[in-house]
Amino acid sequence: MVNLQGKDKSKFVSNMFNRISGRYDLLNTIMTAGMHYSWRKKATKYLKKSETGMFLDVATGTGDFAFEILNQKIANKVVGLDFSVEMLNIGQIKSEKRNFDKKFVPVVADAHELPFADNSFESITIGFGVRNFVDLSIALEELLRVLVPGGNLVILEIVKPEGKIMSRLFPLYFEKITPRIGSIFAGDREAYTYLPQSVSNFLTSTQLAVLMTKKGFKKPVVKKLAFGTVAIVVGQKNE
Repeated sequence: MVNLQGKDKSKFVSNMFNRISGRYDLLNTIMTAGMHYSWRKKATKYLKKSETGMFLDVATGTGDFAFEILNQKIANKVVGLDFSVEMLNIGQIKSEKRNFDKKFVPVVADAHELPFADNSFESITIGFGVRNFVDLSIALEELLRVLVPGGNLVILEIVKPEGKIMSRLFPLYFEKITPRIGSIFAGDREAYTYLPQSVSNFLTSTQLAVLMTKKGFKKPVVKKLAFGTVAIVVGQKNE
């Protein structure tokens, strides 16, 4: 992938996730040493409990963020939205094994054009997905539209580190090691070459918080994890 934009990037990313769907969970665990589970758990602490409410998990993939929300009984139902059919299929199978098949609602759609009415969801989560958006500004506008007044958007993402040491070391590690891991365990070097590229082309956590403010979210909160290479960024819709 070389500087793909618009529909070309969207098609590339969709096809990529369809290809690696069967190995996605395994690779996540290997590359984060299993920490992605605890990161999601920490991110859910910023959600407002709503036992009767509907939540939206964008770029849900195989559903782990949605299942963490349901495990903690924060929401009654979670709509898991993704544009990769194969990832959602795996998420549906996982939801049945967890007895969440009546609480997890898979939807194939694009975050830039959400098929929901205004003020539809009590909270919205995105785990490791915003880097893949074609136009983050448009997606944030859509997310704000479907969020209820006073509701939170909670983003968990790999970001550009801001410290002098990690901003130099992390890209070197990511660019050298990640493609090798992807090649060995997923048989797809291209997909895991895209991953570090997507981070290098993305924002710092501070820049993401500033963009969210510009798009109408108030008082973004930033919580840095993993030496600043991962961040939880939380924004609220005005009441």
